[in-house]
Amino acid sequence: MPTLHRLNALQNELRDTLQLADDYKLDVRGDEVRANFSKLQLSSAFQPVIDLRDQSTLGYEALLRAYDQKGAPVAPLTAFKQALLYERVVKFDRLCRTLHTLNFLNMGSSNGLLFLNVHAELLVAVNSHGKVFEQVLHNHHVTTSNVVIEINESTVSKANLLAAAIENYRARGYKIAIDNFGKEHLNLERICALAPDYVKLDRQLIHLATQNDKLQRILPGLVTIIRDLGAKVIAVGIESPAELRVTQHAGIELAQGDLLAEPVNPGSCPAELAVNAA
Repeated sequence: MPTLHRLNALQNELRDTLQLADDYKLDVRGDEVRANFSKLQLSSAFQPVIDLRDQSTLGYEALLRAYDQKGAPVAPLTAFKQALLYERVVKFDRLCRTLHTLNFLNMGSSNGLLFLNVHAELLVAVNSHGKVFEQVLHNHHVTTSNVVIEINESTVSKANLLAAAIENYRARGYKIAIDNFGKEHLNLERICALAPDYVKLDRQLIHLATQNDKLQRILPGLVTIIRDLGAKVIAVGIESPAELRVTQHAGIELAQGDLLAEPVNPGSCPAELAVNAA
């Protein structure tokens, strides 16, 4: 358990770096770091991204767990909508990514890549993307090259803003993943223009392929095109043997889903690993 001095030092550091208000507070419970923001309590969970070729773990996607004052779960989208309502979504987004990073460190020092989602509002409201968060990573000895910024490109209508954001992140050394690809359309031109490191196929695309022979035949060609554009494909939401078979038949080597590995809570290493870095 970290000392009160270390915990206060970390809170002051994050308050200054992220420019947080006074209603923010860090808390350590057992082997995980939690945060209070407004009336929400926040924690992390991590789902492995599995290499199907040898069952190794490429990295983990950080997932937000939010609770209200009575301890009832709050859906992540609802939590972000609440922050958006009070015009605090940028700081809320940064706090969530910082919380995930601290908990990721608690899981050990050899966990591969850390996949972090970025809210679309941050992409259009900030000019120098990744700069503030880079300072947090630097303070805790995490290199930007170990962080994959996940962007849902369909939520950003202005292509120039999206391209500028990705260019800023990439210039600072972050890797880029396009999330939910194929949810609304298959915009391969945008994939070509943005040149992401990873493309995460929307979960419905794989699920529908288990029920549609034509889509199942098309999927390997789509995977080949994305690879030819320079990105690695990740199938997400794999929850059934049928979805796994479709994924493997399409030649997809990276996958994520409850069938392969359910989200885990931080705690395989003592919580003071992250807090001591302050």
